Amino acid sequence: MQRALSYDDGPSLSVPLRFFLTGPLFAVAAAALLFWEGPAALVSRWSMTTLALTHLLTLGFLAMIMSGALLQILPVVAGVNVLAPRYTGAVVFSALAGGTALLVAAFLTVAPLLFRLAGVSLGLGLLWLLGATSPGLFRCNPGGATATVDTIRLALASLLVTVCSGMVLVIGFGWSFSIPLMQITDFHASWGLLGWVGLLLIGVAFQVIPMFQATPVYPHAASFPLAGLLATTLAAWTLTAVFNNELTTQLRSLLGFILLCTLIGFACVTLWLLQQRRRPNTEATTLFWRLSMISLLICGPVYLLALPAKPLLLGILMIIGCAYSAVNGMLYKIVPFLLWYDLQSKTGLDRKAVPSVRDLSPDRAAKQQFWLHLLGLIFLLGAVVAPETLARPAAVIFGVSGLRLCGNLLQACLVYRKAIRKPRINPAIV
Repeated sequence: MQRALSYDDGPSLSVPLRFFLTGPLFAVAAAALLFWEGPAALVSRWSMTTLALTHLLTLGFLAMIMSGALLQILPVVAGVNVLAPRYTGAVVFSALAGGTALLVAAFLTVAPLLFRLAGVSLGLGLLWLLGATSPGLFRCNPGGATATVDTIRLALASLLVTVCSGMVLVIGFGWSFSIPLMQITDFHASWGLLGWVGLLLIGVAFQVIPMFQATPVYPHAASFPLAGLLATTLAAWTLTAVFNNELTTQLRSLLGFILLCTLIGFACVTLWLLQQRRRPNTEATTLFWRLSMISLLICGPVYLLALPAKPLLLGILMIIGCAYSAVNGMLYKIVPFLLWYDLQSKTGLDRKAVPSVRDLSPDRAAKQQFWLHLLGLIFLLGAVVAPETLARPAAVIFGVSGLRLCGNLLQACLVYRKAIRKPRINPAIV
């Protein structure tokens, strides 16, 4: 069962659109940085260049777009009242965009002042997002969207942990305090990728996979119980690292395996649902979701094998293969739909002249970008093994894919703008 959607409760078009159009630019910036640095960017997960690349993608692309999606989805799906959505959107967008740029500059220059400024900006933006959405989210009656809303609640709790651990790291870099850097970085990365990004992706999938892909709804056991198991296991995994001894080390390995099985279970169920689609043609968004889930499945053997480049391979599979692919695919559904719905709500526009969702975002162009993205992902994985040969070609392909995504979204906006400028119908004459 799914709750009826209340599109009229959503914010004005400009609130989420600025997030959706800006996110891909950070992906292009990540590709440019990889091309500039070349093989040095893929030497270790601990290098400053690698950290800059990671945050261009996780903050600049994923968090940017997911923040905009939250501001749009929560009122529509769950009837959540977001505090001052226009003002919240402007503050969160500005703080997130500026903070990401400052943090990347801080990693590349190792300047304490930039770390401090980045911490203030990002902390302000993400905590503001939490403050504006959490009260309504925890008070709302989700109805048929219970699984989605409960999972998003867990995702926002994970975001709070991610922000707090990130602030501790910023204090260490910005004020030269002595902190257990590797341990806190692992906490930060785990809660950010598996908690915030992973749980939000899962929660949104409960709603958008059946709605946009015309599939059956997720089985009960594979919905919130699965998300709850992921969050609980992640919390237990964190505690085992705090009490570091032989017993907790073994328990930590077991919990890591449970986390892996939980994610693989979600991927298998999602792929099974996508096979039950009631639409004969495979759309670009379907391809992106399949790639996302297949990347998640591949994380299994990579995690279990003793590979020297395991952290980088897992990072690319999780960030670009899984999360980026799913978000990229959703943009091709969400942005054209929002533009189309806004046109439908304009008074005086000839309904026959309003472009369809397919006119706003042709599937052929989206599929072309999908194949570029897939090729870029393959080259990036190969670049971990052979950085001297493949790092810069991977950057070029990934950058072209990002530019194509920007172009496709911009084209949809241009079609929308052209439709807005068409002569209006005079109601008195009609």
